[in-house]
Amino acid sequence: MPEPHDLNQVALAHWIDAACPALGQVTGIEKFAGGQSNPTYRVRTTSGDVVLRRKPFGPLLPSAHAVDREYRLLSALHPTGFPVPRPIALCEDEGVIGAVFYLMEMVEGRTFWNGALPELPVEARRPHYLSMIDTMAALHSLDPAAIGLSDFAPPGNYIERQVARWTRQYRAAQTDDVAEVERLIDWLPQTLPAQDRVSVIHGDYRIDNLIYGDDGRVRAVLDWELATLGDPVADFAYLAMNWAMPQDGRSGLAGLDLAAQGIPTMDEATARYCAATGRDGLPNLNWYFAYNLFRLVGIVQGIKKRVIDGNASNAGAAAMAERVVPLAKAAWAQAKLAGAA
Repeated sequence: MPEPHDLNQVALAHWIDAACPALGQVTGIEKFAGGQSNPTYRVRTTSGDVVLRRKPFGPLLPSAHAVDREYRLLSALHPTGFPVPRPIALCEDEGVIGAVFYLMEMVEGRTFWNGALPELPVEARRPHYLSMIDTMAALHSLDPAAIGLSDFAPPGNYIERQVARWTRQYRAAQTDDVAEVERLIDWLPQTLPAQDRVSVIHGDYRIDNLIYGDDGRVRAVLDWELATLGDPVADFAYLAMNWAMPQDGRSGLAGLDLAAQGIPTMDEATARYCAATGRDGLPNLNWYFAYNLFRLVGIVQGIKKRVIDGNASNAGAAAMAERVVPLAKAAWAQAKLAGAA
């Protein structure tokens, strides 16, 4: 984690001294290498390390990078015992470091970037996956109204809102004509599934957004930028999609001998999730896979636009931007499995 050159350490130190005196003096700042959305840093202080998460600098797409919403969500979830970092302070004054930011506790533990978990012995992999599934089920079992989040998102059908949102986001960041995206923009609104529950959903729930303890249990869920109130089936489908995506050194699992690797099958994951959330089963997930891949197209297209505009936050953003067309093709392939012609 190299020393960042994009934060004014003096200005940040003055703000922390006034807003969070218990943290003591800032002794160093390091930028985390991962992530493509909201830049995140380890801030070393004389009382220990904390984490800073900020909006990107420069022009942004509407409704994107709302770190103030993340902070509100952490503030609602942490008192319930759900595993999230404790929020510390929010700064909405862009004049301090050039963007809105917040501080949260540093949760120590392990993050895994490869869903095959090659770092772990075979017998340890299943417990990590079961904890991941159980943690998602716990999130979906929370009552949004009971934790002060009844107004966290507009009322109405989540999927309909999201398809419209990501269509707008894609159009706002569009740089090329991609035939598969145009087909999805036409097909998705005509085939919306019914929604039977509303819950807090993460929106980007995958293994590399989790911090694990040595016991194999999830200690913290990170990266809440896409969180909202919505359809928990869509959220689970985003996780389940990892079983359908080719093994790529990241979260994809297709092609692995799951039994030999000690990893639950998608059917086992679905059954455990359903048991924990009181469901008899889930609908066919191909439509949700198409939708989630379309959403990823919108996200990656936004990264591509930031690369072109010169305000991408990660050195790997240009390579990520090249995934727009492959993701669009994969989304349309899932749409065809769901009945698209």
